[in-house]
Amino acid sequence: MNAPEATKDPTGLSLYTLAAERSSNQVIAAYSTSFGWATKLLGGPVRQSVKNIYALVRVADEIVDGAAAEAASKGGKVIPAQQLDDLEAEVYAALSNGFSTNLVVHAFALTANETGFGKDLIEPFFWSMRQDLTVQEYDQAGFERYVYGSAEVVGLMCLAAFIKFGGVQYTQEQKLELALGARALGAAFQKVNFLRDLAADFKALGRSYFPGVSVTSFDENQKSALVADIQNDIEVALRQVANLPKSSSMAVKAVLMLFAELNQKISRTPANQLVQKRIRVTDGKKLVILAQAYFGVK
Repeated sequence: MNAPEATKDPTGLSLYTLAAERSSNQVIAAYSTSFGWATKLLGGPVRQSVKNIYALVRVADEIVDGAAAEAASKGGKVIPAQQLDDLEAEVYAALSNGFSTNLVVHAFALTANETGFGKDLIEPFFWSMRQDLTVQEYDQAGFERYVYGSAEVVGLMCLAAFIKFGGVQYTQEQKLELALGARALGAAFQKVNFLRDLAADFKALGRSYFPGVSVTSFDENQKSALVADIQNDIEVALRQVANLPKSSSMAVKAVLMLFAELNQKISRTPANQLVQKRIRVTDGKKLVILAQAYFGVK
């Protein structure tokens, strides 16, 4: 085997980490145009950390909803539950070792160790991902636990990065307030996507996330209640935007403005149409929202 390339800078582990982070960036670019645009409003160090977090989240999601499950359906010797278990174990090993042969896991573990979050947030995330392999309907308690693990903890992971690289000293009380906002942001993100994907989740995956909600009986009253709940989450999160470091506040505001726009479009869409099509925001509107967040337009 050849020695490490001496002309490269950095070299060794630093070069490997750079390659891992670039791999995470490619995952984001492939799967989420809107998120990729929003991260451009983040400050440099925090931007990479957030991408490292979301790349791992995306890989886990593909195990339960996408590529791995499709490979299994086509006869591949892929067991999604085992793949998810292996991924979680690899994450914990990388946290301890500071290294993984899985580039996305390597970048994620680096961010977790650097920003100070660990198994307390990672374990609930994998619990929720695991539910997607077996659970098709939720009661209220199960729904709340699922949303916490699948989305709210991701908001808390990102908050750890915001604080680490934000250059602002917070009291414990202030951190708790920021955590409420981060959890609300994650919840709004998840619930908006559930509402946009009612038909797809039910028809393609056999899932109904919202307790007591079915595409076969979905009506205006149910839609209005869900829209109001999402709007409440958005408002809780918005109240904390001004308290975030400048390196992250613009991006968070842009994301919340996008969620608000989606929620408004959902509210204007008749319930019987909502279960037939996915609500989207045009690229042009997304650019307007990013510009408004950048220039501080309310």
